[in-house]
Amino acid sequence: MSPPFSPFPVENLPYGVFSHHGAARRVGVALGDHVVDLAVLEAAGLLGSTDGVFATGSLNPFMARGPSLWKSVRARLTDVLAAADPPENVHRAMIPLAEVTLHLPFEVADYVDFYSSVHHAENVGRIFRPGSEALTPNWRHLPIGYHGRSGTVVVSGTPIIRPCGQRREPDNPTPTFGPSIRLDIECEVGFVVGVGSIRGRPVPASAFSEHVFGVVLLNDWSARDIQAWESAPLGPFLGKSFATSISPWVIPLAALVDARVPLPEQAPPPLPYLRDVTPWALDLSLSITLNGNVVSRPPFSTMYWSPGQQLAHLTANGASIRTGDLFGSGTVSGPAEGQQGSLLELTWNGTVPLRLHDGSTRAFLEDGDTVSITASAPGPGAVPIGFGSVDGTILPALPSSR
Repeated sequence: MSPPFSPFPVENLPYGVFSHHGAARRVGVALGDHVVDLAVLEAAGLLGSTDGVFATGSLNPFMARGPSLWKSVRARLTDVLAAADPPENVHRAMIPLAEVTLHLPFEVADYVDFYSSVHHAENVGRIFRPGSEALTPNWRHLPIGYHGRSGTVVVSGTPIIRPCGQRREPDNPTPTFGPSIRLDIECEVGFVVGVGSIRGRPVPASAFSEHVFGVVLLNDWSARDIQAWESAPLGPFLGKSFATSISPWVIPLAALVDARVPLPEQAPPPLPYLRDVTPWALDLSLSITLNGNVVSRPPFSTMYWSPGQQLAHLTANGASIRTGDLFGSGTVSGPAEGQQGSLLELTWNGTVPLRLHDGSTRAFLEDGDTVSITASAPGPGAVPIGFGSVDGTILPALPSSR
């Protein structure tokens, strides 16, 4: 029922939240150029015993039910939507994507962001600590991260207002306050928690699939000038907390089983709590577009720390997770030129600006710029799985903040 070469074939079936002509929000899955209203299929008894989780207009109740229901619903959906002659209720549930408004696909509980690409970390180290070791002494021993602001996670397409804050230029002994002049992107992949855990009980890496529901694309917008001034001695704060964008579709882990690849070698071996019998990365091909210009193609398969290790580390001290938690991979950068996941790296901190097709150049983002991140992965039966996109356009700082 999906057109050829669609990013949303029946092998994908990503979940999202939509509204149609201003009506109440509904939970659906994307199929080709349509969204399938799951409440309609649920009411018709086509999804089995789901206890009305899709009638709520929120994805969180379904995610909280865990892998058993995730698996059974996916199996029934696949059978129904792939049928040569689907039931009449299926046709009634299908709405053209062009007619709907897509919303934040789940209610975000907590947000944590990691720093797990060795190539990104080495680039940042060389930019800011020339002549010193590119990686800090702890980097190969633990997935470094920071706790972000869940209330400013927004869905793709939400405009990004240029943030204001303190920043200090190298030739100025005192800081100034105003709009960021080094506004950047971070191309990332986000993992969405479905099943929570009990406080005080760490979650091992091997239990990743028991807790994590699916995957989104993520852009962790970053004000590099604000971040640099405030991050001594603590970590990111106002330079990150103004906005984080995610794609409107959550790709279920079951759709990405065939995209799993071995994790690159870790040396030295991680401590026991970070070890997994079969650690894996994902063969995701990402693409970053700035004002219609493809500026980078970062490969997610080169990430140093796995999603399971990130989950194990963020709960290692007994911190609990809950339905709707989101944790980001950190900026995805590869080893080759044109695979960097941030403008900081692509322009080497602004010293080598990008030249766009219209002849203009960019060191960092200007007002009116639009950034889009897309991704694809091999799916079941070698069918390509699309993620949709996460987009954002920069608006000027608010006058009252200047």
